[in-house]
Amino acid sequence: MTQLLRARRLLSEEGWLDDHQLRMEAGIITAIEPIPSGVMERDAELLCPALIDIHVHGGAGVDVMDEAADTLDRLAMHKAREGVGSFLPTTVTAPLESIHGALSRIAQRCHSGGTGAQVLGSYLEGPYFTPQNKGAHPPELFRELDLRELDSLIASSHGTLRVVALAPEKPDALSAIRHLKQRGVKVMLGHSAATYAQTRAAFDAGADGLVHCYNGMTGLHHREPGMVGAGLTDERAWLELIADGHHVHPAAMQLCACCGRERLVLITDAMQAAGMPDGRYSLCGESVEMHGGIVRTASGGLAGSTLSLDAAVRNMVELAGITTEDALHMASLHPARLLGIDNDLGSLKPGKRASIIALSARLHVQQVWVQGQALSL
Repeated sequence: MTQLLRARRLLSEEGWLDDHQLRMEAGIITAIEPIPSGVMERDAELLCPALIDIHVHGGAGVDVMDEAADTLDRLAMHKAREGVGSFLPTTVTAPLESIHGALSRIAQRCHSGGTGAQVLGSYLEGPYFTPQNKGAHPPELFRELDLRELDSLIASSHGTLRVVALAPEKPDALSAIRHLKQRGVKVMLGHSAATYAQTRAAFDAGADGLVHCYNGMTGLHHREPGMVGAGLTDERAWLELIADGHHVHPAAMQLCACCGRERLVLITDAMQAAGMPDGRYSLCGESVEMHGGIVRTASGGLAGSTLSLDAAVRNMVELAGITTEDALHMASLHPARLLGIDNDLGSLKPGKRASIIALSARLHVQQVWVQGQALSL
């Protein structure tokens, strides 16, 4: 059965198309064409690709590490409400047994499907970090890199592990990067005290980019450019960014876009408290407190975010002066390209999956379609 959606403006890979309509059938976009003359009805102000959140730990009171059977179902619906059509549930530093369990549960949800945003696979954040920029990760659980251990994690994920984050200065990091890339896993660098040279060496070995750029890494200095300098200046590097105005100053958000506009990937790094009222929550097994939407550890450090991906898009426009088109690509097409799935997702194009959002003129989510099915939000 063919479905038809008409919009005042439709976002294609090449830019905005005024007064166009999209046809979809069996969950696939089959055509994008001008609305016939004389047809006045519109289904959306803006019709855009659904967003893709590659880095999210939780939300709506649940955590990816939770063992409850409905954890990922609840998170998938929470993400859909913010315009996310697909996402990578992201683990944290924890006992190895807990990580294996989380990867297995994510794989099961990835294969079985369900209502809400689609689970694309998993993102392993920790335990292969160093203590100097640990963030909320417990350093006593950090581990050394071991190829057999990495293979066992991939096995627990039933081949759905998409991204591994690690600190590039760790022993055997370069061989681990090369090994993971051979296994089809993306590698991001973060929670690290690496130098500019060590970061560049990791990119030479095949690493794909930086975990939440600026946060949890050596900063930009004019005599030691650090990890940030390596990421901003290396055209091979994808740059994750938490665009909430708290983790990263708006001017630094703008700098990131100026240096790597086509390489910038908006993420939420959201944790359990996202979408919830202020109060006490947990992250990495530790108690954290949210006040005014900002989550901090007992020592005052930031502990994940409560950002929604649609708000990240609006923040890039309003705080960093990025065009709406570019900001939306940073949350849809760019993450699809990073994951190597842009033949299927990330933009509105005939032949791709019908993962679509309708937005108001102010970029607020009004409707979401996942694989051609309208979700009840």
